[in-house]
Amino acid sequence: MPKSLFPAASPETRAQLEQDPTLKLINDYDWAANPLGPIPEWPQSLRGAVRVMIASTTPMVMLIGPAGILIYNNAYAEFAGSRHPEIFGLPATEAWPEIADFNRHKIAMGLRGESLILRDQELVLNRHGRPESGWMDLHYSPLLGEDGGPVGSLCIVHETTERVLAEKALARSEERLSLALNGSSLVGTWDWDVINDVVTSDDKFAEMYNLDPLHTGIGVPISEFLRAVHPDDTTRLGDEICASLRDGAPLKSEYRLVGSDGEVRWVVASGRPRMDAEGRATRLPGVVVDVTAERRISAALAESELRFRTLADTMPQMVWSTLPNGYHDYYNARWYEFTGVPVGTTDGEGWNDMFHPEDRERARTVWKHSLETGEPYEIEYRLKHHTGTYRWTLGLALPIRDTEGNIVRWFGTCTDIHQTKIAGEERELVAQELSHRIKNIFAVLNGIISLSARSRPEVKPYADDLRQRIFALGEAHDYIRPHSQGAGASQGSLKVLVERLMQPYRSQDSERIEILGEDVIIDDAAATPLALLLHELATNAAKYGALSSQEGRVVLTGSQGDDRYHLSWKEIGGPPPSGAVANSGFGSRMMELSVKGQLGGSLERLWEPNGLRIEIEIPISSLQRSSRLGS
Repeated sequence: MPKSLFPAASPETRAQLEQDPTLKLINDYDWAANPLGPIPEWPQSLRGAVRVMIASTTPMVMLIGPAGILIYNNAYAEFAGSRHPEIFGLPATEAWPEIADFNRHKIAMGLRGESLILRDQELVLNRHGRPESGWMDLHYSPLLGEDGGPVGSLCIVHETTERVLAEKALARSEERLSLALNGSSLVGTWDWDVINDVVTSDDKFAEMYNLDPLHTGIGVPISEFLRAVHPDDTTRLGDEICASLRDGAPLKSEYRLVGSDGEVRWVVASGRPRMDAEGRATRLPGVVVDVTAERRISAALAESELRFRTLADTMPQMVWSTLPNGYHDYYNARWYEFTGVPVGTTDGEGWNDMFHPEDRERARTVWKHSLETGEPYEIEYRLKHHTGTYRWTLGLALPIRDTEGNIVRWFGTCTDIHQTKIAGEERELVAQELSHRIKNIFAVLNGIISLSARSRPEVKPYADDLRQRIFALGEAHDYIRPHSQGAGASQGSLKVLVERLMQPYRSQDSERIEILGEDVIIDDAAATPLALLLHELATNAAKYGALSSQEGRVVLTGSQGDDRYHLSWKEIGGPPPSGAVANSGFGSRMMELSVKGQLGGSLERLWEPNGLRIEIEIPISSLQRSSRLGS
């Protein structure tokens, strides 16, 4: 008995037909062991339906008889995945146990002669080694036997899994977009049907354009929206929309909207036209974003920038700024006027070439130190002028820090101090010349006194005292002048002045003059009266007090308060005092004049059993010119 669905086919035709693997499977299957029995015993209508199914490229499967025996075509075999070919000829409930109940219902329905269509039916099938959801359209139709009664069902399968997943993803994306747009008070969306001139929009878009959201949700002409556009922007916006529709190019336009309350707000509208096959725009969807706040911030920044540049360019100093790493990125107009270089040529490291060659390395070192430590930058250097000469300049810079203390920028100035520098040098030359002449005057005075004493021996003691006082004045003058011969590194210190004046009274084998306590800075105005005071004290101690004895010594102790300096002169180890000495002599009067008259201080003599003690108090402002100028 023939087993083929096409028993009358020639061997060549059969071989050609059996190139379809599923048809070959049907012909070679042992149907005698199957409830359906051999193929020749099948109803003629069933064999005809199987032939039609086999030739179709659409996935089809038959559920035949009460068991729902599966017979399907090659397209369904691909749908079955790894379950094919084991499920071929099996009852549907055994072939797909994961949906057994579903198939039982469809088998019973087919045997009742009923039809059914299922759209996007989700079924969890194990087609690729693991259960996974799939969606499909299922069309069930009854199969009729020779007597017209139903013998099973034919199911046409259209898998829609990719479309359903894409639609679900699109729905999620649209939901997220909708939530984002609804959560924003700045963004609205529209969709313009260009052919029918109907614009639909969301609530925010309608609100921006002063329209009722109920109306815009249904759709209104675009002219309704354009009424809210500022009159000065209407023509330009219309031209940009026409150009976008004509060329199919994206639309991006920034314009103003006038609110129902008269408030003007800036928006940016962006969209892209959708073109038909003939190149005509049919739709223009897009979004509009309220950028009023950004516009106001931008305007404020522009105004602030203008104020800064106006201030910087009208300052007499050269102003510059750098990034935190020291990269120079801004100079004001004064810089370019002074240097004469083209704008931008000194950005970055270019500004170092403007220094005098002898100052470059020093300036670079100081600047590097400030960048590394954050300390203020201060330096004097020579800067190249547009005339080709170099002028002395004072460079200053301070770091700008954020709330966390990080440096975000450096701002600095360059001040032309060339004339001041030259004037200072000229004054120094004059001062040196005056100093030289004053020293010559001291020498001439000493010479005159010496000559006079030779002819008048009786005045020699007085002449010696006078020469010593002039010598003290000369010592004070030499000490206070920076460029005088022998001026020490501690110039300006009272302690150093005392050491110089007391040098003649020191013994080679002992320290007879001891200086203790706090030191104080003095200037040239205070040095002269102090020198005369100390000279008189030392001279008197050498004649009558502690320094007249081999064992005697003098201790000077200084202490500084808020606004006064106290100096104590204590003689120890000299001849015992025989009582207070009259303070009416020339030396005493000169000490009083020096301390009280010139320095505004006080002087007290105390005759103690072990020697004379003198307490002196002087205002700090009398010792330092800077204090006097400050007050």
